[in-house]
Amino acid sequence: MFDIQVKRIHEYKRRLLNIFGIVYRYKKMKEMSAAERKANFVPRVCIFGGKAFATYVQAKRIVKFITDVGATVNHDPEIGDLLKVVFVPDYNVSVAEMLIPASELSQHISTAGMEASGTSNMKFAMNGCILIGTLDGANVEIREEIGADNFFFFGAKAHEIAGLRKERAEGKFVPDPRFEEVKEFVRSGVFGSYNYDELMGSLEGNEGFGRADYFLVGKDFPSYIECQEKVDEAYRNQTKWTRMSILNTAGSYKFSSDRTIHEYAREIWNIEPVQLP
Repeated sequence: MFDIQVKRIHEYKRRLLNIFGIVYRYKKMKEMSAAERKANFVPRVCIFGGKAFATYVQAKRIVKFITDVGATVNHDPEIGDLLKVVFVPDYNVSVAEMLIPASELSQHISTAGMEASGTSNMKFAMNGCILIGTLDGANVEIREEIGADNFFFFGAKAHEIAGLRKERAEGKFVPDPRFEEVKEFVRSGVFGSYNYDELMGSLEGNEGFGRADYFLVGKDFPSYIECQEKVDEAYRNQTKWTRMSILNTAGSYKFSSDRTIHEYAREIWNIEPVQLP
């Protein structure tokens, strides 16, 4: 499976949730025999790409973390071709033109209520890629058009976010043991000697700038990894997966530029098309 997350790098888009899910997957694989790994996990190539503002230090830490995880996982002979992690350099439109049609699962996993719209998810769906995501931005409309059964939904909803942050500030949040397990695994040094205390620290505490997991990675983590198990299950049935893919493309008509321009002309600009002889 080609599993991809490419877009501008910002914490709210939660590449950290994605790579934490990969670390959890890797750790579980390492705890199994070769036969168990093959039975429990669909082979995946996890692809990342995107750019961040030059002074966005936390984004750079996340990129560094992704590449460190890749360097370890990709050279682990026990894992072999069951899992690969790739960070595509210098992501741009030309690269997107190759990656989007090739992808099978696309991750649109931003904290609910923070994405203005998003258009890359529309492009992926039009190309027959199946989405995993929160009910955020254009995901909401895409899911309505293609059908809930053809979209992998997880996580808190937009109206819940303020309450969840309040819960955190009051010290009431209890992290899932699997999330704590991943953080401990990272801190063990398995992915190299780089000090990830600042990155891990951003997910801890109850308040303060750069802390308290403002983007709710820890809150959505259990829902995310359980949803990923459903992705694996669906992918094993290639007839079902192909049907989901076709329905993603078929349901994407609403997001075409032709439909958009016709609607703008009719409802906003109040202009009529010119009939050419």
